[in-house]
Amino acid sequence: MKLSNIFFFVFMAFFAVASVSAAPRWKPFKKLEKVGRNIRNGIIRYNGPAVAVIGQATSIARPTGK
Repeated sequence: MKLSNIFFFVFMAFFAVASVSAAPRWKPFKKLEKVGRNIRNGIIRYNGPAVAVIGQATSIARPTGK
């Protein structure tokens, strides 16, 4: 009788460990990655043309051929 109780306890412990998911439901790194991606895309979208104009202006001011 005691042996069957031990087997039952071991089986239930194994079942409990096997059924637990190791992956967290809240994914903070995914959210952090999304925030960083949004910041990068915003910088490229809004500051990209300004950087291009500054680059063109410096190439006009200092010709590379001379």
